[in-house]
Amino acid sequence: MSKEHNFQPKIIGIICNWCCYGGADLCGVSRFQYPPHIRLIRVMCSARVDMLHIHRALTNGQDGIFIGGCHLCDCHYVTNGNFNAYSMVQVFRKLLKHIGIYPERLRIEWVSAGEGIRFANFMNEYSDELIKLGPIGKAEGINQETLAFKLEAIKRIIPYIKLVITQRLHLSERTEEAYHKFFKSEEFDRLFDELILDSLVKSQITLLLQKNNLSTGEIAAALGLSPSEVSKHMSDSSKQGLVRFDLNSKSYAIA
Repeated sequence: MSKEHNFQPKIIGIICNWCCYGGADLCGVSRFQYPPHIRLIRVMCSARVDMLHIHRALTNGQDGIFIGGCHLCDCHYVTNGNFNAYSMVQVFRKLLKHIGIYPERLRIEWVSAGEGIRFANFMNEYSDELIKLGPIGKAEGINQETLAFKLEAIKRIIPYIKLVITQRLHLSERTEEAYHKFFKSEEFDRLFDELILDSLVKSQITLLLQKNNLSTGEIAAALGLSPSEVSKHMSDSSKQGLVRFDLNSKSYAIA
């Protein structure tokens, strides 16, 4: 983490119409100060924020994305959509950490319509944190080509990830305590590795093979994996008809 001279982070905020937007509006009316380089987008509910929105913001060079909604258990919709937004953010933050991006770049906060000062305080604190982190990619030591590759691998499995969140990471008990406990648990870590991480690795391998045929060793070197890990993924992908092994070149190719 480093603080660059005169670095001004690009920040997108996607905020709920009923609560967080009201708080932002009150913040302006009350003349509470927060950084001018933050761009706000209003949606009807924080649950309307899609992983593709986050992906697009990061791909376009945003240094930070925050999602603002009603306080948990205080959603204006009977579905309590902010719990869905919270789940999605926890999964995406874990994805970012896995590909080498600071997960702090993505945040979710709860602000009511009467909490203008809370909104201003959060915006100032978040901006300061991103300034300390530095520009996305450069601060992490990842060049733009590698960053684009890793984000594209995530994008390709977003529909599958959304299904996993709905079917396997959905909690029947919709309380703040239950959600915080689950997403900090070893059970969540296990499910993430088993259901999402494997698919992400396969997505990265597929992207690599679209450019060139590669051997197990070359794939392992490119992704920082062991040859045995790659062999396992290639065996699974071969059975699914996604890749094939070329005997002449002794390398894998897209099926």
